Amino acid sequence: MMNMVPMPARLFLSSGDLMADRRFEFARDLQLKGDLAAAADLLSQAIELAPDFTSAWFTLGELREQLGEHEAAVAAFRAAQASDGGDRHGAGLRLMRLGAAPVAGMPEAYVQALFDQYAPRFESSLVGDLGYRGPALLFKAVLSVRAAARKPAFFKRAIDLGCGTGLAATAFAKGVDHFFGVDLSPRMIEKSRATGLYAELEVADMLQGLRGRPDASADLVLAADAMVYVANMAPLLVEAARVLAGGGLLAFTTETHGGEGVILGAGLRYAHAAEYVHAAVKAAGFAMPLLEDRSARNEDNVPVPGLVVVAAKT
Repeated sequence: MMNMVPMPARLFLSSGDLMADRRFEFARDLQLKGDLAAAADLLSQAIELAPDFTSAWFTLGELREQLGEHEAAVAAFRAAQASDGGDRHGAGLRLMRLGAAPVAGMPEAYVQALFDQYAPRFESSLVGDLGYRGPALLFKAVLSVRAAARKPAFFKRAIDLGCGTGLAATAFAKGVDHFFGVDLSPRMIEKSRATGLYAELEVADMLQGLRGRPDASADLVLAADAMVYVANMAPLLVEAARVLAGGGLLAFTTETHGGEGVILGAGLRYAHAAEYVHAAVKAAGFAMPLLEDRSARNEDNVPVPGLVVVAAKT
């Protein structure tokens, strides 16, 4: 995802035509060397051989965008999206960034493919390269809220949304009896299972994971660096409120911006304005004892604007 997340090996979907695939490989070499026009020409040749060559259409869209050819980029990304029903490359997100589509939800197949590829080096990249500190910020925030309420930071049952490799569960391990983790990536779930921190794990998106839990069945719901993949928080917040018992907490981080509403940032992650978050949390029926400006990660060694939120089920 550009500079926000160090990219795993680039997703490649074969065209099924050996000559088209070879032209794609040559085009990628030229792209990496900076010869964008020649790369675009080779990709056009590959597409002539295999008109539904998703990876070629997507890469051509990137090249057209880099060359400043807006309409041609839009056309290529639309072709990439149309040729792959799951949109595993995330062409729809590129169309949003180009202003050719409204800001909407992130394709599940794209998120799953991204993190399945990213899983082997997720922790080293996120913590080492990006200075990721989301779980520590959430733990400190939850401690603060519980201390203010004169309650211990101990929870019988917790839900870890977008659990990844288990970084949030590690931060909260001593204060939780029973952890349920949910993540859309099977490879991430394999990593989190290896920690031994989770009593239950499920491969599903966050909303599906919550919908499968009984009413008032959790005392804590965590979403560390997960809301950045959610455009509309409302359904997730409503389900979190249903699943939490009275007095339970929802704690999450998200990226933010100085405008209004929700935008898709350059790193293809959603940023939520503070006013939007405040209104969405209140609308879901939560009290909000904590909302702070805190950066959970860096980009090019600069903290990315972010929020830490703790909401309480009344």
